[in-house]
Amino acid sequence: MLYRDVWYDKPPLSALIYALIGAPTGWPLRLFDSFWIVVICAIAFHFVREMLSVTEALVSAAFIAFFLSFDLPGGVIPIAPDFFMVLPHLLALWCAWRSKPFAAGGWCGIAFLFNPKGAFVLTACGILLWRNLPLLLAGFLIPNAIAMVILFAQGALTPYIEQVWKWGMIYAKTPPAASTLSDGLRRTVGWLGFHAALVIGCIWCWGKQRTRATKFLAIWAAVSFLAVASGGRFSNRYFLQLLPVLAIAAAYGGTLAFSDAHRRRAAAAFAAIALLVPLIRFGPRYIVLATGIVTSRDSKWSDAALDRDSRAVSVWLAAHRHPGETLFVWGYRPDIFAYTRMPFAGRFGDSQPLTGVPADRHLTESVSLFPEWAARNRKEMISSTPSFIVDGLSLLNPKLAMSEFSETRDWLRAYELVQRTELSLIYSRSPDGVRRP
Repeated sequence: MLYRDVWYDKPPLSALIYALIGAPTGWPLRLFDSFWIVVICAIAFHFVREMLSVTEALVSAAFIAFFLSFDLPGGVIPIAPDFFMVLPHLLALWCAWRSKPFAAGGWCGIAFLFNPKGAFVLTACGILLWRNLPLLLAGFLIPNAIAMVILFAQGALTPYIEQVWKWGMIYAKTPPAASTLSDGLRRTVGWLGFHAALVIGCIWCWGKQRTRATKFLAIWAAVSFLAVASGGRFSNRYFLQLLPVLAIAAAYGGTLAFSDAHRRRAAAAFAAIALLVPLIRFGPRYIVLATGIVTSRDSKWSDAALDRDSRAVSVWLAAHRHPGETLFVWGYRPDIFAYTRMPFAGRFGDSQPLTGVPADRHLTESVSLFPEWAARNRKEMISSTPSFIVDGLSLLNPKLAMSEFSETRDWLRAYELVQRTELSLIYSRSPDGVRRP
């Protein structure tokens, strides 16, 4: 059970969906990701066709498909909570457009069970449906109440609050050291530059039209940008909350521009150039990866370095493990569990709750956000006896090495180093289990 038996700092629906489909890797996972994106595009098409016309519907769906393929440098990673939430986000705003507050609230509640930033989806719907707030909130509360009752019945409600909300609030209030106002501005300008095709279309949309649709889209965009900015991180994946509304507004503006015979050629040229930027920047990565698969050679793409190392670790473990043996991973390397299918040893599958340093910064920083809580978790963790330990962090950030903490330093003496990969150390429990001096 999540939270009770497994430490997990996200709302439950992402993990639940992956569990329901068997947590696949390789092409089945890519197929599922593609299916999810196709459904997003289909919902966007039907939503925009109802709001505007078939032309804008086709263009907005095409924009979403294009940028979900050539948007992020890590665009080939599995769907994470920010990505999952795009679907219920669109469904909630579609219901808001149709003035269906109860249904909109229900989809907001589902979005919230994927990602805490679903609260901003609820905010946008609340502004647009302010006359029907009771129905909207009732719809929102129903899926969350069901989830809380299930967690309570399983004895997982208190750890859920601690892991998702207590840890999450501390995380939100403490951005990485590199997250300054100027850094946030640079990231925003960079994202808008890569999405210049959307920006140009949005300028045309909001500059030329004052309709119910454009006002609706403006409110939606403003609240979505607040979601991106919350916490002061401006991570690339956070901008996924802004992508759907900008794609729809840009489709509207682009259609208006193309309807002007005098500006049609200029608009087409601007759009083509703007779309070539992300295509040229990130498109070749897919070719590099595909070539590596065809030739059975690992690509040298730096973004895949951790995955290559995790695969090497998993191959070694597969050759040396026995049925029923357990694994503990120091660092944040959930792909190792996906590849090996080995069970956790205890509640913890990564080092975030043991160091108090979130995964988005533990390669470069070592300041614990919650040292007392992390120390309590380490005391619990060392009571476990995993068959293997994979240390996937000490070589990357020595300040967070297992030897830097008295509990893990002493605990590790009952293990011996049996293998070393480029980025990881693999330990096996000593045959007699005796701690060495």
